[in-house]
Amino acid sequence: MLNLLHIENIAVIEKADVEFTPGLNVLTGETGAGKSIVIDALTAVTGGRLSRDTVRTGAKNAVVTAVFDDTFSDEWYQDSGIERDEDGQLFITRKITPEGKNSCRINGTPVSVVQLRQLCGGLVDIHGQNDGRKLLDEAFHLKYLDGFARDNEALADYAAAYEALKSAREELERLTVDSAEIERKTDMLKFQIEELQRAEITPGERDEKEARRDLLKNASKLIDEVDEAYAALYGGNGSEGAEALIDIAAAAVRSASRYAGDLEKIADTLSEAGCLVQDAAEELRDFKYSLDYSPQELDELEDRLSVIKRMCRKYGPEEADVVAFYENARQELENMEFSDERREKLEAEVLKLSKAAVEKAGVLTEIREKAARQLEKRITAELSELNMKGVRFRVAIEKLGEPGSHGMDSVTFLMSANAGEEPGRISRIASGGELSRIMLAMKNVLAEKDGETMVFDEIDTGVSGIAAQRVGEKLAALSRQRQVLCVTHLPQIAAMADTQFAIEKSETDGRTYTTVTCLDTKGRVRELARLTGGDNVTDTTLSSAKEQLEAAEKFKASL
Repeated sequence: MLNLLHIENIAVIEKADVEFTPGLNVLTGETGAGKSIVIDALTAVTGGRLSRDTVRTGAKNAVVTAVFDDTFSDEWYQDSGIERDEDGQLFITRKITPEGKNSCRINGTPVSVVQLRQLCGGLVDIHGQNDGRKLLDEAFHLKYLDGFARDNEALADYAAAYEALKSAREELERLTVDSAEIERKTDMLKFQIEELQRAEITPGERDEKEARRDLLKNASKLIDEVDEAYAALYGGNGSEGAEALIDIAAAAVRSASRYAGDLEKIADTLSEAGCLVQDAAEELRDFKYSLDYSPQELDELEDRLSVIKRMCRKYGPEEADVVAFYENARQELENMEFSDERREKLEAEVLKLSKAAVEKAGVLTEIREKAARQLEKRITAELSELNMKGVRFRVAIEKLGEPGSHGMDSVTFLMSANAGEEPGRISRIASGGELSRIMLAMKNVLAEKDGETMVFDEIDTGVSGIAAQRVGEKLAALSRQRQVLCVTHLPQIAAMADTQFAIEKSETDGRTYTTVTCLDTKGRVRELARLTGGDNVTDTTLSSAKEQLEAAEKFKASL
């Protein structure tokens, strides 16, 4: 149950605290006073849309706080990560800035708007001024019937079967393309595969070939420099090389070490240096021999690099990408070559899945047909109580030719507003007042949770007189099972309230302000007189208002 709604800087409401009570809470006031703003605020605090344009001009932000009785389970708190309030209440706050930034909290824990809607969207069931129009849209009729039937398990079973069928059909459709397109694709894949097989690309090959090519291009200069280095180390042209000179130095120092023992280390070092120089000279000689090449090798390298670059441009950009493209092309060609076999298997699978979907759709149809008869009785009974005694309400179920996303049924609500007339489509027959009452009956029948707060924003559209009286009585009866909030212009409905609020708009210093006042008995009498007589509030209208309240109290006492 909703206990408190705090509104701050929402449109023309600067600040208001509305303390709701169990039973029927009614909000009345002149058109444009801001009654629907209260409902909009309640919608917003449970995760609905709240535009930044609703922030009061000049305000830093708008804030809505709602306090509900805590009816959630321990599991809900564990899953949501929210702490339970020790006072047994649920506190929800939503703040929005003029820039459109949202800040939401549940019991002080920050949550996103999406989380707020998912966690708390079921606390209230709001019937807005436009909801009656949904009855005119036959696409909603099946949803209403399923909501009444509560066939969630059968719906889930069918949905799984339909998705499997849909997936198999889509795969079959991909295989069953134009034969010329298959042939064209096959020829292209074969060409690509043959080209890549001839190329024999391997990852890293381009870097290796480019390094060898660059080496061979500079081979002549390399050989000259290697020869020069080799001569300097090994000697040549009648001159001593570094190796020979180091050997001479080592022998001299070793001879001198006979007289100075400290020179023995130097002699060893020189001997090691000689060995190192000899090794370096041999490596230079081997490197020179490795440069033995022919102009044909360089041409072959250039040709190979050209092939690698061309394959990378077409299938790359890198050699590894070319190899991956080759493997994918082979797999795709293999799949296409076996497509006939796969198509036959899929055709058989589609038939099997279609049969399964039809069977599960049949289960849904049986549930819906049974629920339809019950819904007809319930809605007809509700409408009779709403001063539509001659009405006949029917649920027409038409079988579709093949499984669809919601089964194989088309559902249409029909009604006959007058005795002797055949039921016709609600969209063509029902008046605005009849739509409002049918929607009220539907809401009453489809209400799922006793603890849920039901909100009706101007359910009285197109209703007056005795019909309005019956709507008020129905709302009063409904409020005995759950809390009901109602915005109305009709005294017949307002008189049934357990708690009544007056919404008034005024102007101070060039700014518009809306206030929400909980009325006492005297205030209610005057407000009912205003609803009946407008500005012309007389002793007669006041007396009539008192009689209305007394009659309403007697009716509520009989419930």
